[in-house]
Order: sequence, then C-alpha cells, then structure tokens
Amino acid sequence: MAFRFIHTADIHLDSPLRSLAMRNPDLAELVGDASRQAFVSVVDLCLAERVDALVIAGDLYDGDQTSMKTARFLALQITRLHQAGVRVFMIRGNHDAMSRITKQLVFPETVTIFGGRAQPVLQSAGGLDVMVHGLSFASPKAPESLLPKYVAPREGAVNVGIMHTSLAGSPGHDVYAPCNVADLHGHGFDYWALGHIHVRKVHPGARTVVMPGMPQGRDINEAGEKSVTLVTISDDRTVAIEERLTSVAQFERINVDLTGTLEWPEAVGRIRSSLEENRASVRSRHAVVRLGLTGTSPLSWKIIRDRDLLLGEAEQAAEQVGDAWIEKLELDLAPPNSDTFDGVADPVLELAQSMHTVARSEAFRAEAKALVMKTIGDLPPDARDFAGKDEAALDVFLDGALARGADLVTARLKAGGQQ
Repeated sequence: MAFRFIHTADIHLDSPLRSLAMRNPDLAELVGDASRQAFVSVVDLCLAERVDALVIAGDLYDGDQTSMKTARFLALQITRLHQAGVRVFMIRGNHDAMSRITKQLVFPETVTIFGGRAQPVLQSAGGLDVMVHGLSFASPKAPESLLPKYVAPREGAVNVGIMHTSLAGSPGHDVYAPCNVADLHGHGFDYWALGHIHVRKVHPGARTVVMPGMPQGRDINEAGEKSVTLVTISDDRTVAIEERLTSVAQFERINVDLTGTLEWPEAVGRIRSSLEENRASVRSRHAVVRLGLTGTSPLSWKIIRDRDLLLGEAEQAAEQVGDAWIEKLELDLAPPNSDTFDGVADPVLELAQSMHTVARSEAFRAEAKALVMKTIGDLPPDARDFAGKDEAALDVFLDGALARGADLVTARLKAGGQQ
C-alpha cells in the first residue's frame, strides 16, 4: 500500500496586507482572508485524496499572532483532519518562532510538532514503514545549517525529512538554516519536504527534494498560481509528485499597450480585452491584477490627469469580466513626438523640464525625504512600509513620487482644456 501525503509550507495565516490599496474594502477583505481560504483548500484536498498525512514545513503562522479567531479556525481545520484519520507532521519556521499561538494551541494526538531535537516518528502504511524526520528552531534566526542535527536514515524504511531552509539563498527571503542541495541529496532521505522560499521548485538529483512554494500569494510580488505537492511513495519506494492548485486569489501583472489610441473609450476597450484574456487563463477563483498602461498616445496627458477616473472604469470592467479585481494602476505613457519638448518654446513643457530638474536637486530631495519620514512616524506600525524598508528603497520611492508629481502638474496644464 502506498503512503500518500500533501506537502505544503509558508501558509502565513493572517499575514497583514502589505501593498494592497485599502480604498477598496471588498478587495482588502478578499486578500486578507485568502490565506485562510487556501488552507481550507489544502484540508479539502487532503480529504478528497484520502491521504495519510499533511506535512507543513514551517511558517503556518505569520508572526506574533494573538487572535483567538485564528486559534478557532485552526482547531476546526485540524479537527476535520483528525476525524478523517489524517496525520499532521509540522515543524516551526522562523515566523512560527514569533507566534504566541504556536506555544498555546493544543492539538490532538494525530498532530506531531517537531521540536529542537531530531526525534523521528514512525508512520506505517500497510506493509510500508515511513520514518518522518523533523526539526524546529526556537528562534526566528538560524544562521547555520540544521542538516547535521538530523539523524541518519532508518534502514529498511522510507525516510521523509522536513526542513525550513533558505538553501543557498534566495532574493527576498531571510537567510535561515542555509544548506547545500547536494548535501540534502547525499543525506539518504527518500524525500525532503522543504519550506521558507515562496516559489515552487523541484531540485533534481538522487533523491526527491521539493520546495513547494506557498499555497496563497499575499501581494503582487508573489504573483502567479500557488499550489501544494501531492506525494505518493509506492511499495517499491519510488516517489511520485503532483502539483495541485490551491490559491484562491491569484496576483497577476497585465501590461496594456495604448499606443495610437485617440479616444477614451478605445483605451477602456483595450483594458477590458486584456482583462478578459487574462481571466480566461487564470485558474484560481479570483484574479487580482496590477494594471500597467504603456505606449505613446495623444491621450497620455488626459490619462495622467484623470487617472482616478480611468481606474474606476477599469474596476468596472473587471467586475463585469467576473472575479477580477484591479489592485493598482501604473502608468508609463508618453505623448507623441510632436507633443514633446524638442526645443520649441512650449512654456508648459519648459516648466515640466524645470520641475524634473528641481526634483533631482539635493536640497529638494532632502526636504521631500524629511516629509516622508515624518509621515512614516505618524502612521501605525503596519502601515510604515509604504516607502520601503531601507534607505535604498526609500530613494526609489522618492524618485517615483517626485517624477509622478511633476508629470501630474504637467498633465493638468496640458490637458486642462480637454474634455
């Protein structure tokens, strides 16, 4: 009889909204609840596939969670698995180490949460013995490899290892229990259930080493389909894996070329067509779109000036397409060459050039930076990352904000008489 399990990681229950525009409360509610609904989908999949176990390779929680609502939600989902006879094997990741619920919530005996000592658990499936190895770290920082702490594989059994690790490093992820993929293959475990990096990847080699990604993206930087891995270990110890979709809300980037558009309805029509095409390709229940408008058009100044009106029309088009949402509208538009500053005495474009020059000056940037820093200090902690998390990100934010401000003034002057 085969041993089958679902492998997931980095669920990040109740992760705060980091970049979503809060002016749309319905969209904020959808994305804010998506991680929970994705976890429900994972449990549903476990029950539908009649698997033997659910393996969670760290970061079930997002941090210092205190919500009893989260505790009740987890208790209900774990009870569903318990009643169906599905075992749960879980390790703590760097975010779990900060969670109070991690230490307080009591699970049934069918749930194994591995601690700081490698103590394998035997799981039998018919005539197949499976040793599950896991190791949690009590601190949110683990600068050294945890691999030496895992015991040798049990001879005669199928060995499954669970590890939360940044491997050799990945952009956007903290270094955590780093290790070499080749060393994982050489350790002797039949399957490595990894977690921490939010992008799915199967690492080829002598053994099966899988980073499943996360079951639900949280913002545009975690775009695309999200999934879990269904693992089947046969009696002959061969391992087969299948990717299964779990994301409820799928973040997508759509670029719409408005080159040559002359009338507002034409621009809206191109946006609608792009949304329809994208919606047809997205398999998740909802598509959450960051819309980028590019190209050269006589409408550019009017669009920059009336950005909020076009956003409203794009949102209406998304609603009509169905289960599609506009997360943000980004503009990278230019007027035709005949409308640009080329030495001809156009006072508005001369003013635009002056504004951009002033915006790049050291004194003006210092004053703008001071204003942003004061604003950050006045905001609640959860809202303070809007301008980035470090000095370099703040500089990028300032570049964009000052350039957009100059363009907006120019657009209002250039398009002021247009209807």
